[in-house]
Amino acid sequence: MPRVVDHDERRRQIAEALLVVAARDGHENVSSRAVAKELGVATGSLWHYFDGFDEVIRAAAAEVTRRTDERIAVATAGLRGLDRLDALMREVLPVDERTRSEAHVVVGFWGRLATLAPSPDAGTPTLATWQGSIREALREAVDDGELRADTPADAVMALLRSITYGQQVVEVTEPQEPAAHLAVLRGILSPWRA
Repeated sequence: MPRVVDHDERRRQIAEALLVVAARDGHENVSSRAVAKELGVATGSLWHYFDGFDEVIRAAAAEVTRRTDERIAVATAGLRGLDRLDALMREVLPVDERTRSEAHVVVGFWGRLATLAPSPDAGTPTLATWQGSIREALREAVDDGELRADTPADAVMALLRSITYGQQVVEVTEPQEPAAHLAVLRGILSPWRA
């Protein structure tokens, strides 16, 4: 009887193997051969699950987003307002070993993703799905009196989004202490604190 393979799970395993190779060996050493070796399979077996290496890269970027979303859900459970925002931002800013390593992987992906052949959903895996949670936390902070009523939520949201990407680049190019990354977050919010 043929073995039943969960295609979605196998695709995730392949994407995770790419992330392991990128974190350990750097993006310059990520290839279909390296991913297959990490999995202990023949390179050709990857193509049972993906149509090309561009798809593997997109799947790995989506896996980073999925992992981050899971961590955010756990870290922010039961929190609201600025406590929720702080917990969320600690999952995306490079402030511990995991998020620092992730910053190196994510920043490396940006260059690779930019060179991939266009596809209708090319941006989907890298969208910061946690942006809705940031917006809600800001609204809660205003409602709870933690931030001023005239806080420009859209502008603050844009700044927070920018610093998450920017601080990841800073971590890769000029590593900082976690306190430095968190100080940028505090600086953005300070003019609007009630």
